[in-house]
Amino acid sequence: MNVAAQSEVPLARTRATQWASPLAVACALLLLAATAEVVLDGAVGHSSLIPKSPAIAGWLSGVGERLGFRVFLIALLAFSAGYAGLIALARSVSKRWAIALVVALHAIVLIGPILLSTDVFSYIAYARMGVEHGLNPYTHGPIAISHDPIYHYVGPVWKKVDTAYGPLYTLISYPFALLGVNGAVWGMKVLATLASAGTLALTWRCARIRGRDPVTALLIVGANPLYVIYALGGAHNDLLMMLLMMVAVALTFAGRDGPAAATVVAGALVKATVAALLPFMILARRSLAQAIGALAALALGAAVAYVVFGVDGVNIVAALNRDAAFVSTDSFPTEIAHLFGKPGVFPIDHDLLKAALVIIVLHLLWRTWRGYDWVAASGWALLAISVTSTWLLAWYILWPLPLAVIARDRRLLVATLAIQALFIVHQMTPLLAPVK
Repeated sequence: MNVAAQSEVPLARTRATQWASPLAVACALLLLAATAEVVLDGAVGHSSLIPKSPAIAGWLSGVGERLGFRVFLIALLAFSAGYAGLIALARSVSKRWAIALVVALHAIVLIGPILLSTDVFSYIAYARMGVEHGLNPYTHGPIAISHDPIYHYVGPVWKKVDTAYGPLYTLISYPFALLGVNGAVWGMKVLATLASAGTLALTWRCARIRGRDPVTALLIVGANPLYVIYALGGAHNDLLMMLLMMVAVALTFAGRDGPAAATVVAGALVKATVAALLPFMILARRSLAQAIGALAALALGAAVAYVVFGVDGVNIVAALNRDAAFVSTDSFPTEIAHLFGKPGVFPIDHDLLKAALVIIVLHLLWRTWRGYDWVAASGWALLAISVTSTWLLAWYILWPLPLAVIARDRRLLVATLAIQALFIVHQMTPLLAPVK
């Protein structure tokens, strides 16, 4: 290479560096604009995308227009494009600006209505059943309180279904029932926001411990379109589960094996999925303290659940088996069935999917025993659970994301983002339909 050619290389790099920051700012502004569009239009109400809910964001209703499906999909697509660009340019984003962006996204969603899901109203209904009406949410569905004001906001699918959430989460939700319907909705939104903030702070800390760029880790998780629009927007309890998951990971990194295992159990008493971490953690650490911590937390949790909710509060497995039989149009098994010309998922398919999941988990356990990164193995297991589930919701494929950004196997992050991209692409198919 001659001298002239050698001088052109650093010049090109300098020009690329000069353009990186402005492009990152443009991507960040696109994320903020897309989020504001969804929130402001959603505040108008009368949209199939915004569940019927108390008028908690009525003060924003004069700003936007009714949120249409096409507008929402375009906003989601714009958000996703900005996210992809921002992640590619993450090295040019300063710590201060990354944190400011994530805080701004959280603030915009916090002041708006509940987006895309009625789940939060089920949380509140179960809480009001116990606190206001003296009914056990593990033996009764919301229809038992059809005279309660929250009942009108519960999704039609869930009105006769008793809770599948862990007893710890049910107890955490009980105080919100004392705030009235509007107060409970705001309380759930604040709880989800605080849980998200804790998850992101711990993801940042764990990334630094593992030698990863914490800014990139923060942006990958905290500026993710499914994380912001779906999980935060719906105030889902998955965020609290993910917080406890990351607390357990951070405690393990600090060598506090007993409390770490106990925290995983506590997370499973919020939402059972996070229990998938425990066997990988135990195999990797091989610590007696972990087994003692897990058993102690499980015994305490089971005892409290039995005292408060009876035997039904302890038997979460039955509820999980019931929900596992549900089928959603967004699940990968459903789409694969359609590709093969089948109208949907049949009982035999459920059995095959369970068998496939067992094989995957056993393989991951064997690899962890042989020295594979237990964080990556846990992330792969959570990803496999979401992909093989016939009841797939957007926030389910967020479960492995905080683990993926700190795992030693970068393929996990690529796979997680790829699955999320496929989910978003699937949502975009109505844009190809002709406008009526």
